[in-house]
Amino acid sequence: MSTREKTSEEVLLEEEVIAQNEIVLYNDEVNTFDHVIETLIYACDHTAEQAEQCSLIVHFKGKCTVKTGLYDDLKPRCSMLLEAGLSAEII
Repeated sequence: MSTREKTSEEVLLEEEVIAQNEIVLYNDEVNTFDHVIETLIYACDHTAEQAEQCSLIVHFKGKCTVKTGLYDDLKPRCSMLLEAGLSAEII
């Protein structure tokens, strides 16, 4: 088995992959599609089409990853979703 040094690009890529988190949005019986869509556009910078697709996935599958990134970027976005009455968490 050969061992070799990792390039700086490989190390940075590994760190970037490890540092990624997700905001998962969960289905509820309270919020309307319009409210969910408007909130995703506002909080997650989704296009109208992205937000609509996510709202349908949440409705039919029970949950959907709506944003991926660094924790420090996701935390305020997730807070906006929660403040809007949606059910979400960062994983």
